[in-house]
Amino acid sequence: MKFGRNRVSGTSGSLSSSPHGRSIGIALVVLLAIYLLICLILGWYWSREPDLEPLAPTPGPDTTLVVGSTTARTVHGLMYTLLQKPGGFTGNDIAPPGLWMDNMPNWEFGVLVQVRDMSRAMRRDMARSQSQSQEDPDLALAEPRFNFDNNSWMFPGSESEYRSGLRALNRYIRRLEAGEANFYARADNLASWIGDSSTRLGSLSQRLSASVGRAEVTEDGRQYRKTPWLEIDDVFFEARGSAWALLHLMRAVEHDYADVLERKNAMTSLQQIIRELEATQRPLRSPVILNGSGMGVLANHSLVMANYLSRANAAMIDLRRLLEQG
Repeated sequence: MKFGRNRVSGTSGSLSSSPHGRSIGIALVVLLAIYLLICLILGWYWSREPDLEPLAPTPGPDTTLVVGSTTARTVHGLMYTLLQKPGGFTGNDIAPPGLWMDNMPNWEFGVLVQVRDMSRAMRRDMARSQSQSQEDPDLALAEPRFNFDNNSWMFPGSESEYRSGLRALNRYIRRLEAGEANFYARADNLASWIGDSSTRLGSLSQRLSASVGRAEVTEDGRQYRKTPWLEIDDVFFEARGSAWALLHLMRAVEHDYADVLERKNAMTSLQQIIRELEATQRPLRSPVILNGSGMGVLANHSLVMANYLSRANAAMIDLRRLLEQG
């Protein structure tokens, strides 16, 4: 009998504690749901792309803009935007919601590639009078910092390296506007950077066009290439970010190289590039990147983007040819 009473007692005790356990389980589920909801809202907010307002900071009353100021300040503005936009730099996030995002990190990488190309062009050509002249010490510090791995979380983190590059670039800007640094707005310098940018757009156009699959003729024969379904939106947003950054840089070039462009009768070509790049930044009305066939019922956003970039690239080829003519 004693054994029986103990059994009943133990059973009744476990029954009496079960409501408390269920309450804890419900509370955990509710907290998890709230956490996921917050992550979803933050992810949506962080995924909003910056607008097309000029990035070059307005100079103070004691600052005089010189040739090269707009270009250097635009590069600074591009990098500053990557670090200071809502959510900051998300490419190296290891926690939600940044960990779950892929559109914004790819957009950031597209911008970063353009920053790297222009900072290299400034260090290699635009801040030097000739190939044998000494490179600018601050640009020599900034350019490798901007080329640091964009996926590094710490030891060091990507953001710390990029901020170090920004500080070096800011020193160059101050020295440039004080007459202590150089920027040579020559046709050959601009043509060299235009050539690099044209190569970037050509590659992006090919990758975008591969969303529907296409046969390419290579040295090994014909190869069929198609972007994997899960990577289509990655390529699209990388191209959109690259075009956004290139648009800002082209507007800066239009200002700093105005005399060269007018002398070479190349201003119209540059303005055509700007118009095509502006078209790549039209609002995206679809919640997802559609991948319909070229002549199908559904849209193919990748092909639309590839069209604009190809047209911009064609204008860039014309622009480079005009700049290289005597």
